[in-house]
Amino acid sequence: MNEIIMYGADWCSDCRRAKAFLEESGVDYEYRDTVLDESAVDTVEMLNEGRRVIPTFQIAGKTYTNPDNGTLASVLGINPQGRVVMYGADWCPDCRRAKAYLNEHNIHFQFIDVDEVEWATAEIQALNNGKRTIPTILIDDTVFINPDNPTLKEALGIGEETVTKLYDSIVIGAGPAGLTAAIYMQRAKHDTLVLDKMNVGGNTFLTSRIENYPGFTEISGPDLMEKMSDQAETYGATIKQGVEVQGLERVNGSFRLATNSGDFLARTVIVAVGSQYQTLDIPGEDELLGIGVHFCAACDAPFYKDKDLIVVGGGNSALEEGIYLTNFAEHVTFVSNKPDFTAEPIFTEKLATLQNVTTVMNQSGEEFVANDDGSFRALRVRDNETGDVQEIEADGAFVFVGLTPNTSFLAGTVELDDRGYVEVAPGSVETSMAGVFAAGDSRKGAIAQVAAATGEGVLASFAAGEYIRRS
Repeated sequence: MNEIIMYGADWCSDCRRAKAFLEESGVDYEYRDTVLDESAVDTVEMLNEGRRVIPTFQIAGKTYTNPDNGTLASVLGINPQGRVVMYGADWCPDCRRAKAYLNEHNIHFQFIDVDEVEWATAEIQALNNGKRTIPTILIDDTVFINPDNPTLKEALGIGEETVTKLYDSIVIGAGPAGLTAAIYMQRAKHDTLVLDKMNVGGNTFLTSRIENYPGFTEISGPDLMEKMSDQAETYGATIKQGVEVQGLERVNGSFRLATNSGDFLARTVIVAVGSQYQTLDIPGEDELLGIGVHFCAACDAPFYKDKDLIVVGGGNSALEEGIYLTNFAEHVTFVSNKPDFTAEPIFTEKLATLQNVTTVMNQSGEEFVANDDGSFRALRVRDNETGDVQEIEADGAFVFVGLTPNTSFLAGTVELDDRGYVEVAPGSVETSMAGVFAAGDSRKGAIAQVAAATGEGVLASFAAGEYIRRS
C-alpha cells in the first residue's frame, strides 16, 4: 500500500540519479516512463501545475518534484541502518515521543499519517494482527509496535549516551507541574533538564478540552501543553522524551538519576511524574487492549467514527472523556458500578442534554468479550443488587476508573504513602529527602487540576532555588 511511483525518462540525468539511489537503498518503486507512456506525461503536468518536470514522485499521496537524494532519504526514511517507516498521527503522544527521539538522533523516517492516508489504518491492522496501535514502525521488514526509546536505540544501533553534566535541577515529568517548574527555574538562571518516560504533556495532553484554566475559556490539552513546553525551551530548559527514570540516589552532595538512557546528575530534583490510568483487571482486558479496549479518548476516538462505544466509570474523567467521544461515536453507553455518578454537576448536566447516550448504573464489569476473530464484541456486567448478568454490545470500550501515581521507582528513596503518593511536609513541597521536591498529581493531597499543578510547579521551583542558594 505504501506505493512509490516515479515518473521519468532514461535520457534524464536526475532520473538516473534518483533511480540509482532508490535501487542502492533497496527501495521498491513503480517506474513510469514519460517517453513510452503518454498518460504519464499528462500526470506529470497535472501534478506540477502544467510543468513537465522529471523526475516527479508520488509518495503516499504527496508529490515531490525532482527531489535530491537527501530529500528522498528524509521522505522515505532511508538510513545506513535501514529504512524506517512510521505509521502514526499528530494527536498520538507516543508518536510524538518516537518522532522526537528519531529526530534527536538524526534518523530519517517516512511518516504516514493515519488521518490523511486512507489505507493506513488497514495497513496497521494487517501488521498488528488486527490491533490499531500507533506508532507502528517498520525498520526494513521488522515490525515494532509502539517501541520505547531503548528498543529503537537497539534496533537502529544508536550510540550510547554518556551524560556527565551537572544540572542545577532535573525535573522528572513533563506535565503541567514539571513544565511550570522548568519555566521558573530557567527564568531564575538555573540550568534545568526535564525528563519524561513518555511524552510532553502527561495526562493533560490526552484531555480534549480544558475549560477551567485561567486565561482560556476553552483550550485543548495538546495546545496548552505545547505552549508550556515551547515556553520552557524558549527560556533554555532541555526536554528529553522517552527517558524513564529508574532510580535516584544521593552521591557526593548531588543526585544521580539512573535512566534507560544513561545516568544524569543534578543538584536538586523535582518529582512531577503524575499518574496513569487504572485498569479494570478483568478477563479479556489484556487480550483486547488496543483492539477494542482503550484508556485515552483523545488518542483513539477517531477510530470509532459512527460506531457504538462503552465508557466505564462515573467520575469526572469518565464523563468528560465520554462526552468527548459522543462527538465521534453514533452511540455511547456509560457504565458505572455505583447507583449515581460521582462526577461534578457540570458534567452530569451536560450528559443529560445529549441524545446519543445511555446510562447503565450500579453494574460492575466482569469480562470483555471478543468475537471469534478476536475483535471486540461486548462488556459483560453484573447488577450489584440482583446479581443478574447481561452483555452490552459495542465496537469498543474506554475505561476511566481512577489513577495510580507513577512513583514506583522512588520506593525506598523518598517516603510514599500506602497508595504510592509522595509524602511531603505539611503545607510544602518538600519530601523526606532534602533537595528532592514533589509537585502535581503524584504528591499526596494534590488537587488533580491543571491550574493547581502549575501552582505547585511554581512552589517547587522556588523551594529548589532556595535549596541551591543554601547549599
